[in-house]
Amino acid sequence: MARFDPAAIRAQFPILATGPDGKRVHYLDNAASAQMPQAVLDAVIRFETTQRANVHRGVHRLAEAATNAYDGARAAVARYLGVTPDGIVFTSGTTAAINTVAHALGETLSAGDEIVISELEHHGNIVPWQMLAQRRGLVLRALPVTAEGTIDLTALDRVVTKKCRLIALAHASNVTGAVLDPAPVAAAARAMGARVLLDGAQRIPHGPLDLLALGCDFYAFSGHKMFAPHGIGVLWGRPDLLAALPPFLGGGGMIEQVTLERTTYATPPRRFEAGTPPIGAAIGLAAAVDWIAGLDWQAATEHEKRLTGRILDGLSAITGAHVIGPTGLQGRLGVVSVVLDGAHPHDVSQILDTHNVACRGGHHCAQPLHARFGVNGSTRASLAPYNGDDDVDAFLAGLADAAARLR
Repeated sequence: MARFDPAAIRAQFPILATGPDGKRVHYLDNAASAQMPQAVLDAVIRFETTQRANVHRGVHRLAEAATNAYDGARAAVARYLGVTPDGIVFTSGTTAAINTVAHALGETLSAGDEIVISELEHHGNIVPWQMLAQRRGLVLRALPVTAEGTIDLTALDRVVTKKCRLIALAHASNVTGAVLDPAPVAAAARAMGARVLLDGAQRIPHGPLDLLALGCDFYAFSGHKMFAPHGIGVLWGRPDLLAALPPFLGGGGMIEQVTLERTTYATPPRRFEAGTPPIGAAIGLAAAVDWIAGLDWQAATEHEKRLTGRILDGLSAITGAHVIGPTGLQGRLGVVSVVLDGAHPHDVSQILDTHNVACRGGHHCAQPLHARFGVNGSTRASLAPYNGDDDVDAFLAGLADAAARLR
C-alpha cells in the first residue's frame, strides 16, 4: 500500500495553502470546524450560480434543478450512513438535531420519566435535556466519567432504571477523544424499553459508519466538522420512530394540508424540516460525504493514530503538561486536550497562534467534564487527514514555548 500522503490531501484545501498573513497555518482546530476541500466549494458555487432556487415548491427549471440536487443530497448522506433517505432529517447542526428529538420525543414523555446522559457531554447534549426536564417534570441522570476520560459503562446497571426513556451520549468526546462502545448502551436501553441517541459530531469526520450496526435509534451530527459548510446538520432517526413523533417546528414545507381550523403534517423527514432548508449547505454536505468516502480510511486512521502517538509522547517531555483523557492510542480519536500548570488555555492558544498553530482553548462547551477533572479549561489539538508531522512539530514547539513563558 502506498504511503499515506497528507500533503496531497492538504493540496485540495485552498485555505490551508497560506494563512491570512501569507504563512501556512498548522490547522489543529478540526474538532471545532474542519476545512472544506475544493470539491465541496465547487459544489456549493455550482448550486449558487446555476441552480439557486427554493425547493419542493416551484415548477420552473431552476426550482426543479434545485429540488433534484437537494433530494440527491439526502440520498447521498443516506448512502454514506448505510440507511434509507426517509430517516435523514436536515437540520442546522448537531445542536438543532438534538433539540428536535428533545421537543418531539419530549411530547411523548410524562413526569417522572428519566433521561440518561454523562459527565463528558457537550453542552448541546446537556442543555436541551435540562430544559426538557424542567418543562415536563422529568429526571435527568448522568453516567460518571473514569480517570481516563471515558464514560463509565459499569454504572449502566445503577443509572439506567425502568423509568429511563432515553439514553443520550456522545459517540466520541470532543475533549478526551474517547470513543464510546455503543453495544452495552444499546443493550441497557433495550432491557428497559428506552431509546438511544448518539451525538456523532466528533465521530462522523473519521470515516464512514454502518449506522444500523450501532444499535441506536437517533444519530446527530454537523456538516462543518466533516469538511462541509456551516449551517447544515443531520438527524437520523429510525423511520418508524420518526413517523410516530410530532413535529418540532411549524410552517411551510412540513405540512400536508392547512385550514384555519387544523393542519395535517407531511410524512418524515419533511415533517421535521419547516421553512426553507439550508439547500446549498446540504448540497455541500453531499459533496463532502462523497469526498470522505473516496479516502483510504484504513490508511488515514493509522496515520491519525501515529500522529496522536507523537503528540502524546511529546507532551510527556513538557514539564507541567497534563492530558485530559486516554494516554494510550486504543479507543480514542486524534483529539488531545492539554492542561498546562499555572497557564490559562487562552494564553496558551495565543502563544500557539504566534507559531502559526490554530488550536482551541477553553472548556470546549464541556464545563461539567472539566469540573470533573478540577480544571477551568484546556488547550485542544484535533487532527484531520490533511495534518502531518510538521503540524505536530509546530504544536509541540509552541506548547513548550508556552510552558516556558507562562509558568
